[in-house]
Amino acid sequence: MRLLVLWCPDWPVVAAGLAAGVPAHRPAAVFAANRVVACSAVARSAGVRRGMRRREAQSRCPELVVFGDDPDRDARLFEPVAAAVEELVVGVEVVRPGVVAVPARGAAGYFGGEERLVELLVDHVSGRAGVECQVGVADGLFAAVLAAHRSAVVPPGASAEFLAPLRITELDQPGSDRAELVDLLRRLGLRTLGAFAALAERDVAARFGSAGVLAHRLARGRADRPPHRRAPPPELAVTESFDPPLERIDAAAFVARSLASRFHTGLATRGLACTRLGIHAVTERGEELDRVWRCADPLTPQGIADRVRWQFEGWLRAGEGERPTAGVVRLRLEPEETVTGQSLQLGLWPAGPGGTARGGLGDEHALATERAGRALVRVQALLGPDGVLTPVLGGGRGPAERVRLVPWGERAEPAGDPGAPWPGRLPPPSPATVFERPPPATVLDAAGEPVGITARHRITAPPHRVAVAGGRARRVLDWAGPWPVAAAWWTGPGARDRARLQVLPEGDRPGEPGTALLLVWERGGDPMWTVEGRYD
Repeated sequence: MRLLVLWCPDWPVVAAGLAAGVPAHRPAAVFAANRVVACSAVARSAGVRRGMRRREAQSRCPELVVFGDDPDRDARLFEPVAAAVEELVVGVEVVRPGVVAVPARGAAGYFGGEERLVELLVDHVSGRAGVECQVGVADGLFAAVLAAHRSAVVPPGASAEFLAPLRITELDQPGSDRAELVDLLRRLGLRTLGAFAALAERDVAARFGSAGVLAHRLARGRADRPPHRRAPPPELAVTESFDPPLERIDAAAFVARSLASRFHTGLATRGLACTRLGIHAVTERGEELDRVWRCADPLTPQGIADRVRWQFEGWLRAGEGERPTAGVVRLRLEPEETVTGQSLQLGLWPAGPGGTARGGLGDEHALATERAGRALVRVQALLGPDGVLTPVLGGGRGPAERVRLVPWGERAEPAGDPGAPWPGRLPPPSPATVFERPPPATVLDAAGEPVGITARHRITAPPHRVAVAGGRARRVLDWAGPWPVAAAWWTGPGARDRARLQVLPEGDRPGEPGTALLLVWERGGDPMWTVEGRYD
């Protein structure tokens, strides 16, 4: 995506100087944990550098003005800059205090090209906010930020070529937490972004993990995510006051229908629909009740009214000490998350499984599915959003890592990318039962000695007997593995060296197979072997 980034150099120092009334020509630096986190150009000319200790910085520049690190101050004083950008271009994302990004395509077409837009934006922000800024344009946020550092407009499709000669240290942007990764890449001889981008993504994933894959995508000029655009929010909330107070569910249901219709109409007139609904109530005695409803599909007026009514059921029918002590005098519906109206283009006859329209063979199944969904939403009203969970299968090395539980109605996104390489991933089939608290196990060889895994992830001896949680030792009829799982092995002492082993113990009758087990061995673990799953 084509992005324009406006960057205010040394913003923490600029914000601190504005707050303290220090002139811009004086050398200054911001310190955190006694180290320089940002310094002005005048201080850099005197030898002050980021990461330098305070004593060394002051020895190089005795007249250095020292400021403390204050993220709240930086964000508060940056708001006028973001507002100035928003006056000229709609859809602003504040990346961090000092950096804003906006989609460039529409604004560039309106103002007569990207170069013309850059000139207008620099003049407008400098005049309105009174701060120096630089602007860059490129494909992707990372490339656009580096282009802003150089006041460059990178041609479309040329972000990879623009990034290739830049130093690998550019990956360590403020707030990225890539200092250790960048240091490791430098020690491996990868001095430029182009050298890092030339590596195969599979090799990067195996060596550096997900953090390395993300950095590799940035070095190749690819976007890590689409921008979350900031648009000027209209007043979309709807508030209603009641006299006398609402104390009965039927009265709340009657009010919910009219309030839901007003709320939905206000969103629809702006081409929006609600997917996360905030319900906020205040009782006659000042008690505040709040609940946010998540929905996978945009809410209709009936859906909004149902959730208000079900929420009142949950509040008014709660146990003693949990339900409100007085009636509700004020109710506010607020859209916590909205989508565009395109999400509302539903079919005239909603289709059932296999594409069957309403009124056909799929009608009964579609109606049953809708009734089941409405019932689960009502259960959420009584138990809370996390009271109804659905499993989502994703990527991971072990069976427990691949399953993520998400609240009903929330977007079902997997915990990990199923298509990504997962070294050490267990081959199918997966165990039917995965233990939340793995019980300990003992694995012995034919001589009665404990079985372990060597540093090269080879088994020390074939398993002969296995005992679970201090139970009777059973003879092992068959086994497979081990599958090594060296998770984050480059992190040093925090790494976990593990391996998985599948065993088939003898059943209750001699010679007959029992229930297969998935065992996990961990170096230095206590106990060394545990049962992760069971193949029921």
